[in-house]
Amino acid sequence: MPYPSPPRFPSGPRRRTLLASAAGVALLAGCTAGPDSGGDGPSATARARARAAGDSEALLARYDAVLAAFPGLAERLRPLRTEVAAHVAAFADGTTPAATPSGSASPSPTASSTPVPATEKDALASLAAAERTLADQRARALLDLPGEPARLLASAAAAGAAHAYLLTTGGPK
Repeated sequence: MPYPSPPRFPSGPRRRTLLASAAGVALLAGCTAGPDSGGDGPSATARARARAAGDSEALLARYDAVLAAFPGLAERLRPLRTEVAAHVAAFADGTTPAATPSGSASPSPTASSTPVPATEKDALASLAAAERTLADQRARALLDLPGEPARLLASAAAAGAAHAYLLTTGGPK
C-alpha cells in the first residue's frame, strides 16, 4: 500500500521565519551600543538616518510610479506605501513612525522618473525585490548604530521584509 505524499507548502519565508528574523534583528539592535564618530562632519548616526531617509524616498517613488501606471493596485499597495511614507518621515524627522490615514500621504515628486515594468505582476515583483534588497541593506547597517537609531532601522527592515512577503504572496487586497 503506497503512503500518501506529504502536504506541499508554499515556497518562500513563512510567517514564523519573518517574525523570528525581525525579533533577532531587534535583539541585535538592542545590544548594539557605541559612540558616534567624534571627527568633523555629521555623526555616523546622522549619516545613517540621512541615507535611510533617501532610500525610503526612492522606494516611495517606486510605489508612486507603480500606482500611477496601475491604478487597479491602489487598494493593495496603499497600506504598504503609507508605511514607507511614515519611514521617510521617521528618518527625516528623527521621530518614530506614526500611523497615518491611508489616503493622507501625497505622492512623492520623483514618481514619474522611476521606470515601471510592463505588467502588474512584474511591477509587484519589482517592488518586492526593492523592499527585500532595502531590508537586507538595513539589517546589515543597523549593526553599526547605537540604541534607538538601530531599533528604528531594525523596525523599517522588518517592515520591508514583511512588505516583500506580502507583495509576492498576494497580500492584503
